[in-house]
Amino acid sequence: MPDDRPSDDRLIVALDVEHALAGLQLAERLGDAVGFYKIGLGMLTGGGLALARELKDDLGKRVFLDMKLFDIPATVQSAVRGLAAYDLDFLTVHGDPHVVTAAKAGAAGRVTQILAVTVLTSLDRADLDGMLIRPGDLAEIAVERAARAFAAGADGVIASPHEAAAIRALPGAAGKLIVTPGVRPAGAAVGDQKRVETPAAAIRAGADHIVVGRPIWQAEDPRAAAGAILAELP
Repeated sequence: MPDDRPSDDRLIVALDVEHALAGLQLAERLGDAVGFYKIGLGMLTGGGLALARELKDDLGKRVFLDMKLFDIPATVQSAVRGLAAYDLDFLTVHGDPHVVTAAKAGAAGRVTQILAVTVLTSLDRADLDGMLIRPGDLAEIAVERAARAFAAGADGVIASPHEAAAIRALPGAAGKLIVTPGVRPAGAAVGDQKRVETPAAAIRAGADHIVVGRPIWQAEDPRAAAGAILAELP
């Protein structure tokens, strides 16, 4: 049965575990402490869409499907139309304007909000050079991509906490969502992330939601780990 007790949905827990059963078991351990979950590509072939439906319909949770779609407009629109039929809360696409426009068309009439990825939090300037991305400050590029995504109709953006304040200050950011991965509690291992910040700092910078995975699901007591993160949010 859905869990009707309130939770702080500013925290989104990334279910980056092996398969849907492990994800469901983690959600059950977290119980009413967490009301919002992210399901990514790594889970997709392990029953991710079935897990999304179970989290929403059976447990009353919110679900963020992190697919980071990128393709020609017709393909993106078709893919989003199919995924939005699940009535999930958030769906990610890459922040290129033509991708965002197509995704919004695919989501028309559905509750799913389209979030545009600016620059992945696992990347730094050296990585952008290797990808032949134009020269310039990484943060400035992320903010400009956010501005263009908003102009193309995105409901929000995915950005590191380092860029959240500048994105929140954009004229087009009013009423838009900022979701920040790359969030780590003080003292937690950074892992493969390069542009990280603490949960409280991310919220103070203007993030609406923070995404935390390994510091919670790898913890001996995931519920306590989630509670500690929530306790530090302003």
